[in-house]
Amino acid sequence: MGIMAAWLKGFAPFAAMVMVECLDIVSTTMSKAAMTKGINHFAFVVYTNALATIIFLPIFICHRKKTPTPLTFSLLSKFFLLSFVGITLVQNCAFAGISYSSPTLESALSSLAPAFTFILAVFFKMEKLDLRNRKGMMKVMGTVVSIAGALIITIYKGPAILALLSQSGQNTYSTNSASVSMILGATNNWVFGGLILVVGSLCFSIWNIGQAAILERYPSEITILFYYFFFGTIQCALLTLIVGEGSSVWALTPNIELISVLYSGIFGSVVPFSVITWCIKKKGPVFTAMFQPLGIAIAAFLSSIFLGEALYIGSVIGAVLIVIGFYGVIWSQSVEGKDETHGLVDGLQSVSPQSPLLES
Repeated sequence: MGIMAAWLKGFAPFAAMVMVECLDIVSTTMSKAAMTKGINHFAFVVYTNALATIIFLPIFICHRKKTPTPLTFSLLSKFFLLSFVGITLVQNCAFAGISYSSPTLESALSSLAPAFTFILAVFFKMEKLDLRNRKGMMKVMGTVVSIAGALIITIYKGPAILALLSQSGQNTYSTNSASVSMILGATNNWVFGGLILVVGSLCFSIWNIGQAAILERYPSEITILFYYFFFGTIQCALLTLIVGEGSSVWALTPNIELISVLYSGIFGSVVPFSVITWCIKKKGPVFTAMFQPLGIAIAAFLSSIFLGEALYIGSVIGAVLIVIGFYGVIWSQSVEGKDETHGLVDGLQSVSPQSPLLES
């Protein structure tokens, strides 16, 4: 029983992160289907974050009663900026990019976040870069390879290699002028959507660094999360009022649109954050980051089955390069973490075989 309990305890974070990736990709796939039906992506972001705010409100109230930590204007301003970057910019870029391209492209380009985070961390001197050792070179090479993969997947579409359930050959090439115009238009949308997703990935990296800085000064995750969703809802509502075309932009029909909003608010925002936070405490940030490329395969499968979208050779080549670069950066960070741990141990002390994180 003890061995089985220990095995289940070790397996639980792995299963939880696979579940998070599946929930996230289902959320993006459903949002694409909802936007295809006509829901405005700006209003979609407002609805999902408003739902997340409502869900976290009672949790936040109970938490404040138990731990009434002070909230200053400076701290609230930082929460506001965190919401602006993480929701108003990142989520709107993500859903706008998906509306022009596909969940598969969004999942692939989101793996650029570690490379962008590394570049920003070096720029702000939060991370040291030493090109004289293998770890520093691997970080640079991984970053360059990831960016090259993003350029390929965005600019080069190529022929379709998987087009399950595609409607009336919409993803096949034709020789007549009407089909050529459709292809050119779809390609332009694909590139434009890809560029928006790259911007969103960059903003996510900025948010990641900002969130880490705030957590160091105010380690109350529930409070941060509540204000994150609350301020994000207000900002996106104002943005929708500015860029929206009348009251019709808020239309929400009780079909896939409503289902997608409910799903994304609960399983695309609330549940993933809670699970990822738990996994980080159990296994560390490197463990959770390693599952991100898994979403590419899941997204490709679900998009082909439920949206009838093709999988293009450019997406495959670019995704492979992004994953290679991604794991290059993650590997170098993991090695650095091991080196720091070794530095705390007496050099004469042998490393225990029961501590796999300390093994080279």
